[in-house]
Amino acid sequence: QVQLVESGGGLVQAGGSLTLSCTASGIIFRFTAMGWYRQAPGKQRELVAAITEGGSTNYADSVQGRFTISRHNAKNTVYLQMNRLKPEDTAVYYCNAKTLEGHWGQGTQVTVSS
Repeated sequence: QVQLVESGGGLVQAGGSLTLSCTASGIIFRFTAMGWYRQAPGKQRELVAAITEGGSTNYADSVQGRFTISRHNAKNTVYLQMNRLKPEDTAVYYCNAKTLEGHWGQGTQVTVSS
C-alpha cells in the first residue's frame, strides 16, 4: 500500500519561509520521480516543482528562484524549501509520486499573510 505523508505546512507572514516534507512508503522511492503540486481555492491544481530519480528539477515560473525541491533517498523523503513567500502562494500543497497509477498525499495547508 502506497502512502505519502506530508508535513510542514502552516501560517507564515509574507517574506517568510517554510519547508514541506513528504515521506513515502510502499514504493521504491529511489526509482520514483516526485513532485509538489498546489491548489488554491477556486483554482485548478498546478505543478509547483518536480524532481527526477536522478535529481534533475523543474519549477513553475511563479516559484522559480524562491522554491527548492530536493530528495533524500535514504529517508524516502522529498522536500520543498519555500523562501520569500507571497500571499499568492497560499494553497493546499500536495506531494505526488509519479508511479504508473500516480499517488497523492493528503495535502498540507500553507497560508501566507500579507
